[in-house]
Amino acid sequence: MRIIVASDGENVTQHFGHCKFFKAYDSENNIITGLELIENPGHRPGFLPVFLKDHGANVIISGGMGAAAIKLFNDNDIEVIVGASGDSKIAAENYLKGNLKTTGEVCHDHMHHDECGE
Repeated sequence: MRIIVASDGENVTQHFGHCKFFKAYDSENNIITGLELIENPGHRPGFLPVFLKDHGANVIISGGMGAAAIKLFNDNDIEVIVGASGDSKIAAENYLKGNLKTTGEVCHDHMHHDECGE
């Protein structure tokens, strides 16, 4: 399984499309076995869901995300977890343990992307 966490530094970013990079955690038997850093190639409508599917995503974790992106991920059989915060690796580990669930909150105003998830 490949869990991709939208990240800024060590932490989950609050808006998926504007993160600096994606941390792609590979796992086996609910244990993280590897990490690949994927630079965010830029926020363009409809691009990142296909880009991350091509990078093997099974799950996406972020603080916030727009409804269109969530739908595109779901249409590609990729689970979306929004409402996450804190350390990226801990978020991925909590997901594997079944302790991280989506809040279902959707970002509506991308003009103020730094306020998503608040």
